[in-house]
Amino acid sequence: MIAEDQRYLITRRRSTAVLPLLWEFPGGRVEADETDEAALRREFEGRLGVDVMVGKEMSRVTHPYEHYTVELVLYECALVSSSIVARGVSEFRWVNSEEFDEYEFTPADEASMTQLLGLGGD
Repeated sequence: MIAEDQRYLITRRRSTAVLPLLWEFPGGRVEADETDEAALRREFEGRLGVDVMVGKEMSRVTHPYEHYTVELVLYECALVSSSIVARGVSEFRWVNSEEFDEYEFTPADEASMTQLLGLGGD
């Protein structure tokens, strides 16, 4: 999760991806031989062409899908380089938390936002 000026960086999945064209916090799968930090740096470079500094863990959500379960861990991150390019994503946007309901997020990311930001509560 990257926040600047009370806005969050979100990305839209490609039309050919699983859960096509849904929005999410940037990131990706951790390979067997890498740390969460290494995976985040690799994924940010591959998807957005930027380097990030990985900070503390912000939330952890396990979400079951029909054929698999994902564990989504959000880390507080900061951009080291600032020229973002949509390489491995359809597009990206900077939005504030009040705008989240205007975007259709993956269910796991929706659960993370609810936990982290206290959205969609009682």
